[in-house]
Amino acid sequence: MKRSTSILFPNLPSKISNSLPRHVAIIMDGNGRWATQRGLPRIAGHYQGAEVVKDILRCCKEWGIKILTVYAFSTENWGRPTVEVNFLMRLFERLLREQLEEMQQEGVCLRLLGELDALPLALQREMQRAINLTCQNQEVYFNVAINYSGRQEIARACRHVACQVQQGELKADAIDETIIQQSLYTLDLPAPDLLIRTSGEMRLSNFLLWQLAYTEIYFTPTLWADFNREEFRKAIEDYQMRDRRFGKL
Repeated sequence: MKRSTSILFPNLPSKISNSLPRHVAIIMDGNGRWATQRGLPRIAGHYQGAEVVKDILRCCKEWGIKILTVYAFSTENWGRPTVEVNFLMRLFERLLREQLEEMQQEGVCLRLLGELDALPLALQREMQRAINLTCQNQEVYFNVAINYSGRQEIARACRHVACQVQQGELKADAIDETIIQQSLYTLDLPAPDLLIRTSGEMRLSNFLLWQLAYTEIYFTPTLWADFNREEFRKAIEDYQMRDRRFGKL
C-alpha cells in the first residue's frame, strides 16, 4: 500500500501532500529592491536572499521535492556595479565554504551550471571542492546557475554536436532533441515541472530556455528576500491546480 506523502514528510502542509513537482526552478529576483526599500545597501539584500535560499533548500528536502535549480548570476549581471559584482563573488565563495559540511550531512548533491572558467580562481576552487565532496549524495539535487545564459548554453551544445559531426562521430541526420539535450549543462536532469519568479517581473531572463518548454510558470510580486515557506506553499498549490497536457488533449 502506498504511503501518503504527508506521512513520509511530516513537515509538509497537508494541502500540498499530493502531486508535488519533482523539479522546481527559481529566478530569484528583487534582492536589490528589498534593500533599497529599507534604506540599506544592495548587498544587504543579497545577504538576506542567501538565507532564503538555504531555507527553501531545506524545505525541498523536508517536503520531498527532489531537485531545486536556482538562477544565481547571469552573464548579463557582469554589467552591474563592480562593487556589487565583487561582493557577490565573495559571497558565493564564502557560502560554499561555510555551508559545505551541512550540505554533505544533509545529503545535498551540488551542481553548477554556467561558464565557470570566467569566475575568480578562488571561487572556482571552492566550487570544485564542493562538487567533488557532494557528488555521490542523493537526498536532494541542488543546481546553481552562475555566469549562466540560456542562449549561450544552447549555442555551446550546438558547437559540441557540430564538432561530433565534423569528426565523424555523428551523422547530421541523426541529430534530434535527445542529442542536443545530452550536450546541455542539465543533460541528465528532468525538465523543471515548476518555475517560480519573484518580484513581479514576468519574463524568463535567458534562464533554461531549452528546458522550460513545458514547465508551469508561477509569478509572484513577493521579492526574493521576503520569500518564505508560506510563499513556496502557495506556488506549489497553484502548480497542483494546473492541467499539464504537454500539447495533448
